[in-house]
Amino acid sequence: MNALLALEDGSVFHGFAFGARTSACGEVCFNTSMTGYQEILTDPSYKGQIVTMTYPHIGNYGVNEADVESWRPHVAGFVIRELSPVMSNWRAERSLAEYLEASGIPGIQGLDTRALTKKLRVHGALNGFLSTNGGISDAEALQRAREWPGLLGVDYVKEVTHPEPFLWDEHDRQSANFHLARGPVATDARQIREPLPPADIPIVALDYGMKYNILRRLRQHGFKVQVVPATATAEAVWQHKPAGVFLSNGPGDPAALGYAVRTVVDLANAGVPIFGICLGHQILGQALGGRTFKLKFGHRGANQPVKDLASGKVEITSQNHGFAVDPASLPAEVVVDRINLNDQTVEGMRHRRKPIFCVQYHPEASPGPHDSTPLFAEFRALVERQ
Repeated sequence: MNALLALEDGSVFHGFAFGARTSACGEVCFNTSMTGYQEILTDPSYKGQIVTMTYPHIGNYGVNEADVESWRPHVAGFVIRELSPVMSNWRAERSLAEYLEASGIPGIQGLDTRALTKKLRVHGALNGFLSTNGGISDAEALQRAREWPGLLGVDYVKEVTHPEPFLWDEHDRQSANFHLARGPVATDARQIREPLPPADIPIVALDYGMKYNILRRLRQHGFKVQVVPATATAEAVWQHKPAGVFLSNGPGDPAALGYAVRTVVDLANAGVPIFGICLGHQILGQALGGRTFKLKFGHRGANQPVKDLASGKVEITSQNHGFAVDPASLPAEVVVDRINLNDQTVEGMRHRRKPIFCVQYHPEASPGPHDSTPLFAEFRALVERQ
């Protein structure tokens, strides 16, 4: 065994290295998804985290550039039970191990991920140190894990946001859904694209660590999306004359993002329609007067049940977050309209008077589930009414 994972509580797991030969510190967390490892690796919300997959067999369909969720992978390290020795998918361009190696990210396989996940569920997320270099002692690895400062109070958003504003998919080449054609076709049946509606509503998306599939979904609903950096002021947003504003997902502690909260306060006071997802939901919660707190081990997976309190409907959702909004801290004009059925935490909020709503989960989820996709149509309807 030539790789190890050390946790701040004194635990050390040994396994086999794959990906880059290097070392990394991060918060060790777990994701319960069975598929979607490529989307997980490239989700900016995982900045500063070592991700453990609970599903035992990972890598069997390889990696392709079409499904990445951002400009590069952001996880600090990757932990799995077993790496598939082969990849088999018509869209695959290279293996998972090759992808991690090219990205400078260490991976470890062959350890007991069930025992690791149980430890994280009982004790909560733990700081860790992952090394695939070899030659590092258990004692040194434990010291490195304990010295890492953790996520609380740290601003990772400035490290993952696009530094310059840009117009998403100006030529409509990245947003259309593809489907497999049946019967004889003149072109490659695997590359048939569905038509896009006109981009007739301009909005601004604040990029706190945006997943690209959010941008694809917004474009599929007729939005012309101008993306601006996380540090943009309300004045910078107004320069684009948006009919609505979107607040994206992102990494780290929402309480460390005072600049983002101040911008959203100004936007909310102006009465512009606002829709937030994940970190955007937490920033909105603060802008509307609430507080956030750190969850024990977070919600990360594609099977989180969320109840719509108005309709009674339950959605199965994809989630990735380690913080939540404290419902007791919210003012009377903010109503909690969705809760997590596992732990009763806040999953959705609406303002009683202003055109503002947000959810803690990911309605754009790729590869799924897609129960919550209609929220994008709801945002368009809200903007049209205004």
